[in-house]
Amino acid sequence: MSEQKIVMVVDDEEDIRRTMKLLLEKNKYKVILCVDADDALKKLKKEKPDLILLDIMMPGTPVREMISKISKDVKISFLSVVRMSDAEKEGLKISKNIVDYIQKPFDNSDLLKRVNKILEKK
Repeated sequence: MSEQKIVMVVDDEEDIRRTMKLLLEKNKYKVILCVDADDALKKLKKEKPDLILLDIMMPGTPVREMISKISKDVKISFLSVVRMSDAEKEGLKISKNIVDYIQKPFDNSDLLKRVNKILEKK
């Protein structure tokens, strides 16, 4: 049996965190929830997720600053309510570990399909 993959969800919206936790745990992922970048950085000292689903716009430490402190082995997928062009999305890929951009609100089956695809590559 393969090792259980760990997904860290970093979002300041409780309903988004709760929805993702239920969806991902139902599909056999271990989930770590974080309310903001500071919370995530603190938990990253002890936890080693395979993927971070990261809200782009949150209060506190800027996302760009957080990304610079994350191990290059950890894949990151941005979450955003702001619609962006393909060029803007490419501009967000400030680090090689940023592998996807997911528009909120998201479709649960699409989110799961994308998470599965990202983690298959590990």
